[in-house]
Amino acid sequence: MKIYDVTMKIHPEIQVYKNMESKKPIIETVADFDQNDYHETNITMNVHTGTHLDFELHMVKDGKTSSTLDVNKFIREVKVFDLTDVVEEITYEDLKDLDIQKNDFVFFKTQNSFEDTFNLKFVYIRKDAAKYLASLNISGVGVDGLGVERSQQGHPTHLALMEKDIDIIEGLRLKEVKEGLYMMYALALPILDVDACPMSVVLISND
Repeated sequence: MKIYDVTMKIHPEIQVYKNMESKKPIIETVADFDQNDYHETNITMNVHTGTHLDFELHMVKDGKTSSTLDVNKFIREVKVFDLTDVVEEITYEDLKDLDIQKNDFVFFKTQNSFEDTFNLKFVYIRKDAAKYLASLNISGVGVDGLGVERSQQGHPTHLALMEKDIDIIEGLRLKEVKEGLYMMYALALPILDVDACPMSVVLISND
């Protein structure tokens, strides 16, 4: 058995979407041993920081929020597919011959996992690929970019998946993970009524 922590580590210089300074977490000491007999730290960050789970409200007005989180959906088997040869976008052609079945939870490993800084041309899921996944009625999809799409007008990838209630995990780190079947334990911070929740994701291989 081998355990892989595929969660992004949160720190002040973590890669953030479009390198926006306003999205970087602020971690500050609010009490230390110079003036107290204890130590405490505050953190201020966007709920889409690092590895996180999107909810419908992120792209749909009055959409479902994190209050609908069902932890049972994220302790299960997941299929990891190696798409490291893909350049810029995952298309229907990249997916059509893969063993993806109804109710599967799939992770796509791309060149994103090998980059520690944000790349404006990160690999994303194109609309036709998202529609194909939706047509298969998969359970969820995980990507190693900070988005399943890259500012596509109208957010067609998010919407194609969300319309079929397909869960979206973004910001995975899959560099050390080989293609195959794993047991996934993905736990989100239970923050109520928001559009995303930071997640800790662990994969276990029986090899």
